[in-house]
Amino acid sequence: MPVAVITGASKGLGRALAEALAGRGWDLVVDARTPEVLAGTAAALESYGTRVAALPGDVADAGHRAELVAAARRLGGVDLLVSNASVLGAEPLVRLEALSTEGLRRALEVNVVAALGLVREALPLLRSAPAGAVITVSSDAAVEAYETWGGYGASKAALDHLAAVLAVEEPGLRVWAVDPGDMATDLYAAAVPDDDGPRPDPAAVVPALLRLLDERPASGRHTAPALLEGRL
Repeated sequence: MPVAVITGASKGLGRALAEALAGRGWDLVVDARTPEVLAGTAAALESYGTRVAALPGDVADAGHRAELVAAARRLGGVDLLVSNASVLGAEPLVRLEALSTEGLRRALEVNVVAALGLVREALPLLRSAPAGAVITVSSDAAVEAYETWGGYGASKAALDHLAAVLAVEEPGLRVWAVDPGDMATDLYAAAVPDDDGPRPDPAAVVPALLRLLDERPASGRHTAPALLEGRL
């Protein structure tokens, strides 16, 4: 069975994608920072009959990243690596004049440095997979200037560029940066707590990610709406 490593997988888009892959027979390595929530997710995933390694921890910790890849190796390798874990840098979001340097460093450490560190850890297994792929979860804040989203957007813009360079350096892999669009997630609620407008469930975005896995277009940046509309 193919093996996917998905960070930030206890809820939101990470969990929705993990459930979709479990339904397709994938084995999974999942992580999150809250052990009890991750345990509940793991139990739900195991109900599909798939093998699940659920490791609580922080992706900013190099030792934790090594544990994730070691768990995937025990399951058979890494066919797909999904860098979904993210932090905002400030909750709720603030203007740049109020954004602490510590908050910006944390956003860059989790959203960029940890993503690269995990790729580096997993590269030997990805290269040896029949169809190795990397998905980095981006944001429209990476390409649009939204007030208060500067620190988070900067981290996602950096992640987009890392993904683009990785695609050039590793032509044997597929590397897709995906902007999922608006979703009803805890991350968004923490970012803008007074915005209670309706937003799509993360599960509605998953078919866009599955399309990438099914059709394997060239490496590049995609938006979920375009993928869902059949545009590549």
